[in-house]
Amino acid sequence: MNSADKKKLRAQAHSLKPVIMIGQSGLTAAVLAEIELALNSHELIKVRIRAERDDRKLISEKICADTGAELIQSIGQIAVIYRLNPDK
Repeated sequence: MNSADKKKLRAQAHSLKPVIMIGQSGLTAAVLAEIELALNSHELIKVRIRAERDDRKLISEKICADTGAELIQSIGQIAVIYRLNPDK
């Protein structure tokens, strides 16, 4: 994905609220399943990751690797994730 596409997605994500919140239990299988459902229905989602900075980076990378999504933006505790749904 090129930078122009990411810029458009960042603009779209600006008004979104986080649909998934990862708390002290971390990234569990249930949370990953919810992220899959959210990506299938919305394509572009925000995830709030309540963890230390290094852990947030690892968690967002793992989400992208496990779901086949792409990290668009990460600011503080909020990560914006996108995956194209071919059925839409």
